[in-house]
Order: sequence, then C-alpha cells, then structure tokens
Amino acid sequence: MTVTPAYTQQVDGRRISVFDGLLEAPQLAELHRVLLQAGYTRSEIARPDTAEYRHWATEIPLARLPAMPFTAPTLAAVAVHAPAMAYRPYRSYVNVAHYGDMLFSHVDCVEGAGELTALWYVCEHWDHEWGGETVFFDQQRDVRAAVSPRPGRLVIFDGDILHAGRPPNRNCHAPRFTLAVKLERAAG
Repeated sequence: MTVTPAYTQQVDGRRISVFDGLLEAPQLAELHRVLLQAGYTRSEIARPDTAEYRHWATEIPLARLPAMPFTAPTLAAVAVHAPAMAYRPYRSYVNVAHYGDMLFSHVDCVEGAGELTALWYVCEHWDHEWGGETVFFDQQRDVRAAVSPRPGRLVIFDGDILHAGRPPNRNCHAPRFTLAVKLERAAG
C-alpha cells in the first residue's frame, strides 16, 4: 500500500496531512461495529476551564495497539507526515459526539512539545450536510483549515495546533466517532 496524503494544509506554518483509503472497507466496518458497542464514559474535557462540559470517550489500552487494524497505517502516515522524526504512541482513545454536544477548542499538548495527533474518522457513511468537521485555528483564533469526517479518513497534525471537533448537525442521527492516537517523539 502506498501512503500518500490526499491533501495537506498549513496553519501558521504547521502542516496538517489528510489521508484517505488507508483502511479496507471490511476493516472500517468492523471497527465501526466495535465502536458502536463500546462502553463510553463522560470523562473527557477539552480544557480545564470547560471541565463542567465533559464529553463521551473510551480508552484503548496501549498494549492492544499492535493488534489494531489502524495502527500500522497510522504509523506509516506519521512517517510520511514527519519523515525526519521517529514517534511512538503514548495514548489512544475514542470520542463520540452527537447533535447537541458541546465540543470546545483545545490543544492536545503543551506548545513546543513536538507531539503529533493522528485522528481517524470511523464511520461507514457521512453526509457532508451532517457537519462534524474538525476545524483548526491560527494564532488569532480564526479558522484556517477544516477537515470533513469522511469514512476512514485520517488527519495528522501537531498536537499544539488549536482545534475543535464540531458536533453533528441536527439532521444527523449517527454518532460522530473520532479515534485518536497521540504520539510523542521516540528517544533515538
């Protein structure tokens, strides 16, 4: 399998890479089925100042990552996104959002940490009218990039880019699953 971004964008000089087609349809369907049956807790927060607005998530144990169908494509895409650096996962989890949920802008790591976020959209179908995009903000807090949650899409970005997942619109009755793999620089 050739791993090439479908497209890239930049926000304040930092690249966002979007990959499509890295999971086969049966793999994506099985992953979607598993996520529909997973147990979620309202435990995630975007930022400390928004802690009263928790959203639904479930952790994926790191020990299980090697057997997951998304791990090898994630690492291959990370190598394309940042070819001069080695990374290793340190956390993986799934967020689920529905119409009416509150999702806030946030960063995934402290500025300058050099961490990456790999974010998978896990759905079998997504209508663009349903919304649910991930938006990326510049230093002035203007939206400078947006990624649509297409089935099996993977987006990789610097964890310190301010971003927000948007919940689905009222006309969407499907859950919006995002599977995150957080990566730190590997000692080398």
